[in-house]
Amino acid sequence: MDFALIMFVLLLITGGVWLLDHVLLRPRRAADGKEPWWVEYSKSFFPVILAVFLLRSFLVEPFKIPSGSMIPTLQVGDFILVNKFTYGIRLPIVSKKLVEMNSPKRGDVMVFHYPENPSVDYIKRVIGLPGDTISYRNKKVFVNGVLQELQRQGEYNYVESGLKFVHTEHYSENLGGHSHAVLVNPDVAGIHLGAVAEFPHRDACSYNDEEVSCTVPAGHYFMLGDNRDNSRDSRYWGFVPDNMIVGKAFMIWMNFGDLKRVGLSIN
Repeated sequence: MDFALIMFVLLLITGGVWLLDHVLLRPRRAADGKEPWWVEYSKSFFPVILAVFLLRSFLVEPFKIPSGSMIPTLQVGDFILVNKFTYGIRLPIVSKKLVEMNSPKRGDVMVFHYPENPSVDYIKRVIGLPGDTISYRNKKVFVNGVLQELQRQGEYNYVESGLKFVHTEHYSENLGGHSHAVLVNPDVAGIHLGAVAEFPHRDACSYNDEEVSCTVPAGHYFMLGDNRDNSRDSRYWGFVPDNMIVGKAFMIWMNFGDLKRVGLSIN
């Protein structure tokens, strides 16, 4: 069950008990009568749950990075903070936008509900905006036909779960003026056609053995992981609609395996 929904249900229960006690039970108790335990606990927890619910729904929400699809920007085990209002204020649970603010920009690291399973949250980098034509060809990104510059930074090796050693090449990618790190595995194909799913607006994309090219529909975004050959992203499941956006990742607040990462901003 969605954590926000759990919090909302607890908020209704504790708030309902508090209201019931205030309207019906307390006037009937003796002046020196003791509150029932369930009333006492509900009244104690209600303001705490309300504060956490409002904070997570409208300001900042924590997430934990479970996979290596955003290495080297984000490591497995990073606990990050996500700005919930930068892309507009939304109603919790239903994600309906109430107040328009900023729109996602190319290069933003964004958390969103996974289109194939909206109960799961994903994190990737925004590559394509509504109306853009994005091509991923020979492991290079083209935005509206313009190659996004790559500068080699050397090699980058890491160990996956199961103690699998992975060798990659480390690049700096300039995405329309936004520079960030990406990894490319020279031993892995750039696109796995057998892994491409059927998805809404599938006809906006074309595929062959070396390239995927998509025109991003209105109100949607094209996402890629920074660990390009170890990421299931828009190349395979399509576009992220605006109503599935959660927020913009901006800081690492904890990593119990590497305390040097605490406080790093997310570029």
